[in-house]
Amino acid sequence: MDLNIILDLSMFATACLLLMAGYPVAFTLAGTALIFAFIGYGLGEFDLDFIGYIPQRIFGTMTNEVLLAVPLFVFMGVMLERSKVAEDLLDSMGQLMGRLRGGLGISVTIVGALLAASTGIVGATVVTMGLLSLPTMLRRGYNPSLASGSIAAAGTLGQIIPPSIVLVLLGDQLSSAYQQAQLEMGIFSPEPLSVGDLFAGALIPGLGLVGLYILYQLFVALFLPHMSPAISRDQSLNDTGNGFLLRAFGALLPPILLIIAVLGSILAGIATPTEASAVGAVGALLLAGYKLAPDRGRLIVWAGLSIIALLLLASQIDLRLHGENNDFLTLFAFGAAILLCLFIFAGLILSLRRVIQHNILSDVMQSTTKISSMVFVILIGAALFSLVFKGFEGDEFIYDFLSDLPGGKASALILVMLVMFFLGFFLDFIEITFVVVPIVAPVLLQMDIHPIWLGVMMAMNLQTSFLTPPFGFALFYLRGVAPKGVTTWQIYKGVLPFVAIQIAALYILWTFPSLTTWLPQVIFSP
Repeated sequence: MDLNIILDLSMFATACLLLMAGYPVAFTLAGTALIFAFIGYGLGEFDLDFIGYIPQRIFGTMTNEVLLAVPLFVFMGVMLERSKVAEDLLDSMGQLMGRLRGGLGISVTIVGALLAASTGIVGATVVTMGLLSLPTMLRRGYNPSLASGSIAAAGTLGQIIPPSIVLVLLGDQLSSAYQQAQLEMGIFSPEPLSVGDLFAGALIPGLGLVGLYILYQLFVALFLPHMSPAISRDQSLNDTGNGFLLRAFGALLPPILLIIAVLGSILAGIATPTEASAVGAVGALLLAGYKLAPDRGRLIVWAGLSIIALLLLASQIDLRLHGENNDFLTLFAFGAAILLCLFIFAGLILSLRRVIQHNILSDVMQSTTKISSMVFVILIGAALFSLVFKGFEGDEFIYDFLSDLPGGKASALILVMLVMFFLGFFLDFIEITFVVVPIVAPVLLQMDIHPIWLGVMMAMNLQTSFLTPPFGFALFYLRGVAPKGVTTWQIYKGVLPFVAIQIAALYILWTFPSLTTWLPQVIFSP
């Protein structure tokens, strides 16, 4: 076997072992790469000039506007979590649907989808729902396995339902890989791939997965009614008058409007994912300010409505002034936009004052900074790792290996999916996205595989991995916050039906790729 191949495989295996041993991800990737670079240099198999490209990679990361969406989406998710908006959602949905048999399980799935679309952070969603919903479900007579499985599965929806941090990072890596693949194929005017394309492609599969989860909850309620009983008509949950309906409506409407504003602005072509993430961050801050003092929240309500009005106005009229050649309608719309911005600014000032007074903003900023810093430091370490890997001609080895597999692109794709699935037991999605995807995606895309379909398949595959016993990340998150009466075996048993649903969904996507490609073509085709 070629010495380069041995060094490539040894470097990858060493990095995996060190990561599983618990060493910091970014420093493990960068340190392993440097060690093997000097080993290769000593053996005459590596040119240290490759290391000189790392400043260019770092500068490319610093100037990448797409990655600006990461801290903004993280801020949005953490702000909604710390301001108890998620708690209100769970309480309202539980009371609204709890009197139906299986209603609590369905409400957990729906709230999981809403939190996924508004936070995109799997760990935060699982922990929040585990702390708030699991004790309630157990107290109401739900089977511990079903309750645990429902929460773990709903918490992982943040992997696939846009706007998701996973899809942002995956879209950025696939965009580079797609351009590289087209250049290798002799296409010197490559078609672009955007994060918005991936968001649109993941929308139907994500909502379809939510539908399959709900169907399973209904099946259990119908055929195993003792596992998911209806809530008794006690006074606390029998309040179905106008007061309760108004409270439920008030808890559900703002997050739904926020999701529509963020995702709708992307799909309608009004805003890029980065611009939409800024809308999400502002909207989450306004929601937090309103939640802290709803009786004095009229100005914040007007600010939230102004955001929606501004997006609608921008979708219909070009708000840019063009010297002296501006008609009356453009000038009137421009003035209206300024007025709307003033309302938004006033609402933001009031919301900021409230979150500062309640010591929420400091915690949110610290969490956002920690998570964002972790992502970008890992990205730099992964960039060095991939440079050294390519310096050992690892990309050529991967291409030759996958191309020569019997069965063609189907076998190559299945093998890559299996590798990513098992790596998902030990590595977080960030490491897999930054290390594995840049290596294998260009090869797969050269085999005439649609990039949007590939991205959605990878995201759902990782979601399945994070849910699968015994090493799924979501299971560890839930185990850490589950009551003492819930055993690890009950959690494992509860998620198995949902893992089967995930595998079925992957098979459906494999069989019908148009589920991922139809919506982007309809929305973004000229």
